[in-house]
Amino acid sequence: MNERRALQRVVAFGAALPVAAGLYGVLFGINGLSPGVESVSADSHFRYLSGLLTGIGVLFWTCVPGIEHKTRLFRFLTLVVVLGGLARLLGLYLTGIPSLTMLGALVVELAITPLLCLWQARVAAAAGPEPGPGA
Repeated sequence: MNERRALQRVVAFGAALPVAAGLYGVLFGINGLSPGVESVSADSHFRYLSGLLTGIGVLFWTCVPGIEHKTRLFRFLTLVVVLGGLARLLGLYLTGIPSLTMLGALVVELAITPLLCLWQARVAAAAGPEPGPGA
């Protein structure tokens, strides 16, 4: 299997995580994560953020075909994920250590996603520029 195909498979599989987690949050709300929370506003905000998470995963899926030519979108999505991870890291500092699931998400946000972005850049550089419409 070539490097491009391996990256496509890893990104396709990896994007399933935010899609699944996001859809779970949309469907079950904050009580799906923390039963007994009574705040309708917190639940609404949680479902909104879960929808954004779903969208991020779907957009990563759109990068899979022709991944070597999706550098701009891939970098933008990586930036969004890293910013979310930095916010999570700040929360860890301000409020304490969250669950293992949230710590795992932090690793994905601040380590794995940037590494995938570097890998995508490597594959893009090896592929060369995208052919023009007349090529």
